[in-house]
Amino acid sequence: MSSNIIFYASFVLLGTFISSLAQVWLKRAAIKKYNNLKDEYFNKSVIAAYSVFIISTLLSVYAYKVIPLSMGAVLESTSYFYVTIFGAYFFKERITMRKIVALLLIVIGIVVYSCSI
Repeated sequence: MSSNIIFYASFVLLGTFISSLAQVWLKRAAIKKYNNLKDEYFNKSVIAAYSVFIISTLLSVYAYKVIPLSMGAVLESTSYFYVTIFGAYFFKERITMRKIVALLLIVIGIVVYSCSI
């Protein structure tokens, strides 16, 4: 794999990571109680999270100039790790055996894809 592809793949990984952070941000905003719909959907947290989603999308679009589409999908599957870890850390969600097995299957898929390049 060329260093050029690795460089651009890092943009997909970064975008996936910050997108996962934005999901946490949105969930934290959704947990709060608001007086009306306007305050619920147009507050600093929600606007900031969606702004981060836009940045994440731009990073992916930039990366797809070089990396194959199939590689991008594999790299974006790392979001499941981030979301699982962030859920356990920020929301005290349990990491069950079922989640561990699912994450292991994702790792196997990433390894199989990596070996076929």
